Order: sequence, then structure tokens, then C-alpha cells
Amino acid sequence: QVQLVESGGGLVQAGGSLRLSCAASGRTFSTYNMGWFRQAPGKEREFVAQISRGGSITDYARSVKDRFTISRDNAKNTVYLQMNSLKPEDTAVYYCAADDVPAWPPSHFGSWGQGTQVTVSS
Repeated sequence: QVQLVESGGGLVQAGGSLRLSCAASGRTFSTYNMGWFRQAPGKEREFVAQISRGGSITDYARSVKDRFTISRDNAKNTVYLQMNSLKPEDTAVYYCAADDVPAWPPSHFGSWGQGTQVTVSS
């Protein structure tokens, strides 16, 4: 398994932007598809975005498409989530996850970070 540590969360006004980062340990980061998920209070965890091992394929939840961008830097063992035009309903704990099955689309996010809080005020 890979160890994941998220950062970059915080409090932002509606319409603002944040960039989340997820740093991975180990030398096999480029073999993992990566994903971002979120969980709001009282709700189930939901998919946000995912990216292929080389970064050429991305996929987004409809609720964030055209506002969020997932990217990765395999040389830095890091995946990012750029969040623009934030809305109060984007408030949640955001988690990154690694999928250890070498195929697309991802099917087994087996490693998870501890999460970072994003709060969007109206």
C-alpha cells in the first residue's frame, strides 16, 4: 500500500478557489490511478475526480465538472485538485485515494489519506 497525506484545505468564500495536494510515499506512485472523494456531514462519501497513472485520462463527477481539475506530478509523487468557483455545497472533508489495479477505469481504491477539510462560506 501507499501512504497518502492531503493538504491545502481551509475556509474560503463562495466563488473562491483552493488547491488540494496529496503527497504519496514510495517509489511506485506512477503505477497508481488516483482519485479524490469527499464526505459532507451526514452524507455518504462521494466520488469527485480520478486520473490515470500517466495523467492522460481524467474523469469527474457531474457536480464538479468544469469547476475542478485533477492533475498529477509523478516526479513529485503528488496529485492535485484545483477547485474553482467553489459553492457552499462543496463543503466536505476531501480524501485522496490510490487504486492499485493497473487498469482503467479504477476499480479498487485501497489506500486512503486522512482527509482535509474544505469549508465554503456563503
